[in-house]
Order: sequence, then C-alpha cells, then structure tokens
Amino acid sequence: MPIALEFTDVVVRRDGRNIIDHVSWQVADDQRWVILGPNGAGKTTLLQLADTLMHPTAGSVSVLGETLGRTDVFELRPRIGFASSAMAKRIPRDETVLDTVLTAAYSVTGRWNEDYEDIDERRALRVLGDWKLEHLADRTFGTLSDGEQKRVQIARAVMTDPELLLLDEPTASLDLGAREELLSLLSGYASSPTTPAMLMVTHHVEEIPVGFTHVLLLREGQVVAAGPIAETLTAEALGTAFGMPITLTSHEGRYAARAAS
Repeated sequence: MPIALEFTDVVVRRDGRNIIDHVSWQVADDQRWVILGPNGAGKTTLLQLADTLMHPTAGSVSVLGETLGRTDVFELRPRIGFASSAMAKRIPRDETVLDTVLTAAYSVTGRWNEDYEDIDERRALRVLGDWKLEHLADRTFGTLSDGEQKRVQIARAVMTDPELLLLDEPTASLDLGAREELLSLLSGYASSPTTPAMLMVTHHVEEIPVGFTHVLLLREGQVVAAGPIAETLTAEALGTAFGMPITLTSHEGRYAARAAS
C-alpha cells in the first residue's frame, strides 16, 4: 500500500528542547489520522513537517515519496492541502468566497492577474457545493461566520485534488451547531474511497469525525500510542497523553472523554 507520509526517528529541536522527540510514524494513502494531545505536545509541528514548512533537526521525513532536504518543496507543496487558522489570516477579508477557493489553483491568496480557465471555476463551484457553500460564493470572506470560514478553508484545501490533506483544529471555536455540521461533512468526505490521506489535529475526542481510521497520541513530543482508532484510543492511552485519569465512552463511532472521578 503506498505510503503518503513517513517519519523516521524525527527530532525537531528548538532552544535546546526537543519539540518532536524521536518520532517514527507511517501514514498510508487510504488512512485518515486524528492527532491528539495537550497543548505543547507537538501536534502542529508535525503538520508543519508534513506540509514541508519545516525540516527536521534530525531524522528523515518523506512526503508523497519525496524526502525533505532532497526535493524541491515548491513543487511538492501543490500536492498537499492545508487548512489552518494561520491560513485564514492570509486570506483578504474582501475576497469573495469563490475567489478564495479559486486562487488555490495558483497557490496564492488574493486574486490578482492570474488567468483562470472555465474548468477552474467549474471545479471551484463544485467544491463549494460539496461543502454546502454554494449560496455564499459571492459573499466576502470577512463577512462569514467562524463555521463558514472553516468550511471555506477546507474547500480551498481540496480545490486542487491534493494527495495529502492536513487539517489543523478545523472545529476550534465553533458553536455546537457549526461543529456538528462540519463534522458531518468531514465524515462524508473521509468515507469516500477517492479521498486522499488525511491528518487532523484536535484537542478533543468529541471532535473526531466518524470515518477516521487511526489515531496518534502525543505528549511532550513523543508518541504515546499510534494505530487503528478502535484499538488505540483507550482511556489508559488518553490518561497518559493528558496526564490525568480519563473516562472514555463511545456511541455510534463518536467519542466523549472526561476526567475520571
């Protein structure tokens, strides 16, 4: 089975501290991983490595068959979709939703003098429909709700048919209705056989979409547990990752956790 992402004994060191501490990990192209852990565990750093925005201090990172440090990352990045709050800050507030998604074809934010073909616009409109955004095509990004902005970011990330999709806390700050709407859409997307390998960072097991297949638990840059979600996401593993006794329940593919009494 093709490997979309591979870490081999990876270390990222900053100010004398290992943010990522000897992590070895593989992601196959048909897997959907959720990355869980407390603040400072190294979750976002892992995504930055996967998106080629950062190189390891030691060890090896292979992304879509290309090894960081031995490949042109500017040719590799268009093959990767990335949605994050940092990306949202780079989108002009007066950009229309359609143009926000369309400009992904050139890996830019803010439409300028790019020459788009009809097929690009049809693709953007189809993606907006997939993420329940077609009625917002002419609205400006800055007028959208948090939930709508999150969905636009993901639509932009999938616009180019990426081979690897990275989502950094896509449901953070959303109210219950917006969160559940986005999780439902993510579940449908994750369940499609044509969907690329996916990595999603979150702090909460309640935000794991149905259809995600694997989980990686981190603490202080080290792997606590990694593997199929049904076997690996346990109260014991969560307790180790978050440093407290945890009670974990599940119902119809959704999870809930709280501190054990």
